[in-house]
Amino acid sequence: MGLTHGVFCLGCCWALMLLLFAGGVMHLTTIGLLTIVVLVEKVMPSESSAQWFTWATGSLLLVLAVWMLI
Repeated sequence: MGLTHGVFCLGCCWALMLLLFAGGVMHLTTIGLLTIVVLVEKVMPSESSAQWFTWATGSLLLVLAVWMLI
């Protein structure tokens, strides 16, 4: 059961795992901020009114990615 859950988690969250690994290796503050974001997303109720945080986080990360590419 644990192996099945691990494979599922890796399949859906591989990008987040990559961010956590890269951030943790490079900077402790980055890993702390990402951990807080994940905690808030997990603790917030999954109602449509609470989805703003997920959309805001995703939008912010996309903007930062484009900025880093430029």
